[in-house]
Amino acid sequence: MDTSFFSEMLQSIAERSRALIKRERREPAHERSAGLVELCEALLSGRGEASGVALAQEILVRYADLTTGPRIAFFEALATTFGHDRARIDRAIAAWREASSDETAADLHHASEPRRLELFRRLNLAPGGTAALVRMREQLLDAMDHRRDDLAAIDNDFIHLFSSWFNRGFLVLRRIDWSTSAAILEKIIRYEAVHEIRDWEDLRRRIDPPDRRCYAFFHPALVDEPLIFVEVALTREIAGAIGPILSDKREPVEPQRATTAVFYSITNCQRGLAGVSFGHFLIKQVVEEVSREVPRVGTFVTLSPAPNFADWLKRERANAASAALADDDREALAALDEDSWWRTPELAEEVREPLLRAAAWYYMRARNGRGLPVDSVARFHLGNGARLERLDFLADTSQRALKQSCGLMVNYLYDLDYIERNHEAYAQQRAIVASSAVSRLVTTPAREVVPVSG
Repeated sequence: MDTSFFSEMLQSIAERSRALIKRERREPAHERSAGLVELCEALLSGRGEASGVALAQEILVRYADLTTGPRIAFFEALATTFGHDRARIDRAIAAWREASSDETAADLHHASEPRRLELFRRLNLAPGGTAALVRMREQLLDAMDHRRDDLAAIDNDFIHLFSSWFNRGFLVLRRIDWSTSAAILEKIIRYEAVHEIRDWEDLRRRIDPPDRRCYAFFHPALVDEPLIFVEVALTREIAGAIGPILSDKREPVEPQRATTAVFYSITNCQRGLAGVSFGHFLIKQVVEEVSREVPRVGTFVTLSPAPNFADWLKRERANAASAALADDDREALAALDEDSWWRTPELAEEVREPLLRAAAWYYMRARNGRGLPVDSVARFHLGNGARLERLDFLADTSQRALKQSCGLMVNYLYDLDYIERNHEAYAQQRAIVASSAVSRLVTTPAREVVPVSG
């Protein structure tokens, strides 16, 4: 069945109905925010489906024209005018208490929802509605930088809906290669957030050779918009530095001789979907794909950045009572203050062991207020069931990496036989499963560190 035909027909109906709405409603620019609230009330009041779709489209078009001030005013209206209907909740509670049944329970469930949830569902009926709502949430996140307490409830509602709309069952895995449409390839270049893609030739080196792979998740409602993608290098050993992987002078590896798949870049493309987790599904499915394509590959690891390590280390070095650094290590790490310390072999060697010990403490002991690892990349991979396998000294000497991580990178190992067990240990006990090579760098054993051989 040709879904594009029905999409075009719906678009045509919506445009005709929208033309009627435009003739009915003409507001000066300064009244657009208030006019949007009126239109949203009309949308919730219920109309015929075609006119409802047209009204939803009109709302999204007018919203897109708002400047920052009116947009925040619209968000404020979503938080107040379109919040919970307390009278309806009270009636539903009374009905449930009078006669508890499936019907009154369902009424109570629906009554407990804020009105904006139904508003978002109806806006999603408009052509391009899903993409417009994702952009709306991205702008909401910008506004929350200054108004978090006021707008947090709206954000929670977006996450609630998007978690359902972007369920794994709706996502499609596609391999990105040189035959992929230019529109998608341009977005891969633009979205790459870990290791900048300099130009088209740089992109080609990452996706075209037989020992390179790139996979992305797509959603049917976001045509040609990758949600998340991962870049993979097929190698003969666990990679300990990013330079050889990205080098334009490297020697390609014949896929049939590769034993290891290195996930060296994972990028979330849609900021409006922050907090909606599908990265772990991507990694697991890519492992399955690579295993089918190259059966000899049996080791699956990441080569991950440590974006917050340098800031943490700076604070610990300034803290005379730090439990993470011994006095000798603090003294040796003073070399980090030297310009280009990493280019000087003597200074680099002086820093190596103290920095690796500090990094081991950072990954296995440092916790945030919720008792989770302070490193966001660690939380992602450990939560997916990976093992903290190896710390790589001066693995990335780009200017950004030296500033963010003192050049450190990390290997997380995805052992297919232990992923579920590791995930449960992390989820239930906040236990960090680590190789003995990493765990022995922490001099005092800690209850939350689970060393394993390897």
